[in-house]
Amino acid sequence: MNMVLSSYTASISELKKNPTALLRDAEGSPIAILNHNIPAAYLVPVETYEYLMEQLEDAELAQIVTERAHEKESAIEVDIDAL
Repeated sequence: MNMVLSSYTASISELKKNPTALLRDAEGSPIAILNHNIPAAYLVPVETYEYLMEQLEDAELAQIVTERAHEKESAIEVDIDAL
């Protein structure tokens, strides 16, 4: 059985009828779109999606920093004004 990772759900039929009303009623929360009571997709507001993408980018950058931390000893110090 698939877990529904949202407290707000709607059927595909409801989504087809009035997607704007679903977003309004969910008040910014993700909406699990169900097909025969099985999650088929998640609908998220633009603000939530943008926030998630920023968090993902931050996590990827943090991983790069962690991977490169051992290179600090071999770094060359540069004066920004000299560039």
